[in-house]
Amino acid sequence: MFNIQSAEQLGPKVRQARKQLGLTQPQLALAAGVGTRFLVDLEAGKATVRLEQVLRVINALGGELQLLGLPGSEAAAEPAQSLPAAKDEHGA
Repeated sequence: MFNIQSAEQLGPKVRQARKQLGLTQPQLALAAGVGTRFLVDLEAGKATVRLEQVLRVINALGGELQLLGLPGSEAAAEPAQSLPAAKDEHGA
């Protein structure tokens, strides 16, 4: 699990996961349904990216977003596991 508190911290983690899965930026952008320019900006840590698109990229990488420490969140969340293989554009 990663403790991400800024866009600058999220970008390198997305890039690292993409590379570990052997995907190019255009391949991941296509799988996530976002533009390549958006993915370039996200990986660069640009703070003006759209949340819906960020969530699509995380999902395409096989990850998930968990909110911990907020009122109403589970106090003892299960530890995150390593990212599974990315889904193709059909969700398989």
